Amino acid sequence: MLYGSKRETYRQVFLDSWQAFREGRPLEGVQTRIVAAILDHPEYQPLLEDAERGLYQDFSPEQGQSNPFLHMSLHVGLAEMLAMNQPQGIVHLYATACEKRGEHDAEHLFVDCMGEMMWQAQRAGRPPDMGTLLACVRRGLALPDPA
Repeated sequence: MLYGSKRETYRQVFLDSWQAFREGRPLEGVQTRIVAAILDHPEYQPLLEDAERGLYQDFSPEQGQSNPFLHMSLHVGLAEMLAMNQPQGIVHLYATACEKRGEHDAEHLFVDCMGEMMWQAQRAGRPPDMGTLLACVRRGLALPDPA
């Protein structure tokens, strides 16, 4: 449901999920997690309420813009990883992060590290390395790497 070769196809899933929520329709599958991410980011809701803008707007990192669809997707991905405890140990590390930083800051630490992991993988032309994700979070929490 979340995958497509065009960014508009991918973004449409967010727009449809938000519209279903706003209309009080039942959410299906991953829509629940998508809407949770949207509700946690009210600053992105106006973008989702303007379908034309949401589908086609460019977000340029060179101009200091972050892509809200990417950001919310990372939150959805984190929720999926935590639900499956994949990579193994992520649930424990997330609990540790929540204790040290609070839930909101812990979640954003993970999301930032996921973005870094994806960027490194893309740059190197290889699949994402979950060890990179966990190591980044440990560094962010000033925890030693496990032996």
